[in-house]
Amino acid sequence: MDKYGFIPKNKGEENPFIIQEGKFGMLGSANRLGWAEETFMANIEVKETIGKNFNFKRMIYFNIAAFFLMGILFSRTAWLQIVKGDYYYGMAEGNRIRVERIEAKRGIIYDSNRHPLVRNTANFMLYVIPADLPEEETERERILSRMCEILKTVSVDEIKTEISKVKPKSLEAFRPLFITDNIEYEKAMLLLIESEDWSGVILSNKTRREYDLSSQSLSHILGYTGKINDNELKKAGDDYLPIDYIGKMGIEYFWEKDLKGVNGNKQIEVDALGKEKKIIGEKTGEDGHNLVLSLDAQLQKKLEAILSDHMQKLKLARASAVVMDPGNGEVKAIISLPAYDNNKFAKGISSKDYKELLEHPDKPLFNRAVSGEFPSGSTIKPVISAAALQERVVSENTTILSNGGIRIGQWFFPDWKAGGHGVTDVRNAIANSVNTFYYYIGGGYQDFSGLGVDRIVKYMKLFGLGEKTGIDLPGEASGFVPTKEWKEKTKKESWYIGDTYHLSIGQGDLLATPLQVAMFTGFFANKGKIYRPHIVNEILTGDDKPISKIEKKELYGGIIDDYNVNVVREGMRRTVVSGSAKSMSSLPVAVAGKTGTAQWSSKKATHAWFTGFAPYDNPEMVVTILVEE
Repeated sequence: MDKYGFIPKNKGEENPFIIQEGKFGMLGSANRLGWAEETFMANIEVKETIGKNFNFKRMIYFNIAAFFLMGILFSRTAWLQIVKGDYYYGMAEGNRIRVERIEAKRGIIYDSNRHPLVRNTANFMLYVIPADLPEEETERERILSRMCEILKTVSVDEIKTEISKVKPKSLEAFRPLFITDNIEYEKAMLLLIESEDWSGVILSNKTRREYDLSSQSLSHILGYTGKINDNELKKAGDDYLPIDYIGKMGIEYFWEKDLKGVNGNKQIEVDALGKEKKIIGEKTGEDGHNLVLSLDAQLQKKLEAILSDHMQKLKLARASAVVMDPGNGEVKAIISLPAYDNNKFAKGISSKDYKELLEHPDKPLFNRAVSGEFPSGSTIKPVISAAALQERVVSENTTILSNGGIRIGQWFFPDWKAGGHGVTDVRNAIANSVNTFYYYIGGGYQDFSGLGVDRIVKYMKLFGLGEKTGIDLPGEASGFVPTKEWKEKTKKESWYIGDTYHLSIGQGDLLATPLQVAMFTGFFANKGKIYRPHIVNEILTGDDKPISKIEKKELYGGIIDDYNVNVVREGMRRTVVSGSAKSMSSLPVAVAGKTGTAQWSSKKATHAWFTGFAPYDNPEMVVTILVEE
């Protein structure tokens, strides 16, 4: 090979290229052809060498590997984009765009004169969004420590414990986690300023309830709201968040769905700290319904003052009262003493105050008028009288001699008056509460056949005893009517004639609530009909436009003939004119009623009852009072 890279055909032959006059030149065509052959042959040799060095059989393995890797890549892409596309899109959008709830305004509660008994007031609440809190432990610790330093009511460890219960990167991590509420204004302003740079920390201006307690006994009726707990949250469903308030007692609890309203929502864009930047879209909700009660706040206040004054003079602590309209079941006043301040619960009651209420011997949290069960005493005698008249055990003219009581073997069943009341008919028996008369007509004596326990139980249940009335308040008790079967099963004892005597005068195991006593009193006031008692009278929109009225509902009627009802009414009127409630005869309005003395303990004083109605001819009001011990 020469210096130009050409290979001569034969050694010693002349080079086909010569240099003449400073230029390249070629000799002849033959020589030129020989050069072409030589270069072509050289190229063939090179190609043969390359072909021998590359193994085409291995290409198939390369193709299989490449196809396999491409398949994995394609499958993963399909999984991420098609199967999990919505999930990851939501995750990405969740870091930027969120739906935030617009809380509906809770409804107002009015008395019958449209006087507001509750209002919504400002309440600063602090909560965190766990997903937005800094992942860096040092920064998170700094924020939590400063937060607790300002509040002074919660510790870092407490907050960490709650946060640890939330699964990271779950939907729950984007839900608000309650820290504290009812924050003082100064602390709230400091938190508002500093939390601007705190990722995941939100100071919210919610509302809390403030109650009119000109009459403290309203606390049992209105109840209160408080922060929702875990059990309530599980039952309540998606309409509630862990930072919400919910009705806990009274009307606030019973009418929760109406008072709460329907929440709206807004779609917002948030920054890296989870703070709202702008509103993208908004959907309005509906404020809670306002409620108009049948209750008259001034009547409630007056009745409570009268009861409290007398109890203070007698050095007593526990009493209850019900005032209702017998013509429609509207409750005008309902008292339970002692009462409590429900504003303490609305603000967040301290552990100390709550413990004092729970351990108080007179149980101020207990609504005695609706939930208390007591022996009815002689208030039951109009019911027994009506049953005996209806079953023709006696007539209005039947007389029985009361000489101080009756004796059965070794047992003596006394009248309350030593020596008895003499010859007594049904009207006089009601007026003077003659026990002997009711021993006769209830259980019978010698040749006189009484109602017997089965018929007594039947009529007690017809008059609503042993069952809830259905009033729109929580915690109502059903009372109790004992039977033969119950005693044999529970006490492992037979039913004796003495049990029937006791039942006939409202003693023994018979229990009734003050509301139930007011109900059967209303039966006689309303001349044979009684309506379901109710507290709420009307439902309004959030701006006080009518939605609906609560219709009166007859519970029972027609169980006693009109004539027999009138006989009992006359006996109840005589109670006030000349009987055991004669002290009320000086009132400027005609009253009918029945007194009762109920034994409940061998070591403590009896309970005192009065139940009645007025005006006698056209009753507008039933009043039932119980003073314990």
